This record gives sequence, C-alpha cells and structure tokens, in this order.
Amino acid sequence: MKFLLHTCCANCGITAIERLSPNFNLTLFWYNPNIHPLYEYQKRLADVRKLAKIYNLDLIVGNKDFDKWFMLIRELEEEPEGGKRCSICFKARLEKTVQFARKNNFDYWGTTLTTGPQKNAETINCIGASLGEKYNSQFYMADFKKKEGFKKSIILGKEYNFYRQNYCGCVFSQKG
Repeated sequence: MKFLLHTCCANCGITAIERLSPNFNLTLFWYNPNIHPLYEYQKRLADVRKLAKIYNLDLIVGNKDFDKWFMLIRELEEEPEGGKRCSICFKARLEKTVQFARKNNFDYWGTTLTTGPQKNAETINCIGASLGEKYNSQFYMADFKKKEGFKKSIILGKEYNFYRQNYCGCVFSQKG
C-alpha cells in the first residue's frame, strides 16, 4: 500500500520510517513553509534528502510557500508555543499533504510531527483525521514519540550525523 509521509525533519522521520516501512511503500513529502530562516530550511531539507537516500525512499519536495504561511499566522506571532499558531501551521502542512496524497492515489498518509516531545499528538491526529474525512483519504493516526520513538530518533540521528535543531522551525517559537 502506498503511504505519503509528511516529514518535518530527518530526525523525526527515522522512527516513523522504521515503524511504517514493513507494512507500507513509503514516499516522503517535504512541505514545511514554517521553517525559517532560509538556511535553516535548507539544512533540514538536505538531511531529509539524506534520510530518503539512506532508506531508499522517494522524496517529493513541495513549494516553499513562505509568504502564504506568514499570512496564515499573521497576528498570532505572540501566541505561546503549542497555541493557536501551531494548530494553524499543522493544519496548513497536513492539508497540503492530504491534497497531494489524494491527487496521487496514495492509500494512506500521515506525518512525522508526533515524534517530537513538544508536539501534541492528540491535536495533530485530530487535525489529520478531520482532513482525512474532508478529503475522503485515510489518515494514519500515530504518536511516534511513544515506545521510545523519540529516544530512537536521537540515537539514529547521531549515527547518521543529522543536524538536530533546537526549535520547531517557526521563527516565533525561538522566542519561547
């Protein structure tokens, strides 16, 4: 079965790939207009390209859409991490993922976003499930940080020499 996996960074991708690849034909999907500045975006994308190569997976790189993202979160710059700005950001990235999955006949789609310990898997899964219903496309609900998933991402990330960022990518999350 074909599975489109929205990938926020190489480190978060590791656990999801390890868990999903025995049962699915995975394709990675990079759509992260929230990641700034540009050198940060490029660093993370370079490692996702490396991740795809390590696991011999296809990688689809979506548009940058930086201006569109800044318009979406306008006036939410002061929101705390995990607040309304994050939910809007998750929805924008997951909606682009489901649209691509639907258009290209993927059986399932999901995201690596739930690997990070600061990310609320319940919120992400709720958004994904809602978009899955809206687009009549099967969202894969997961919390990849569980069962030592985050720990494994750290260990393998070091082994693969992936860059480990210290913020989600949104310039406004660096403040908090």
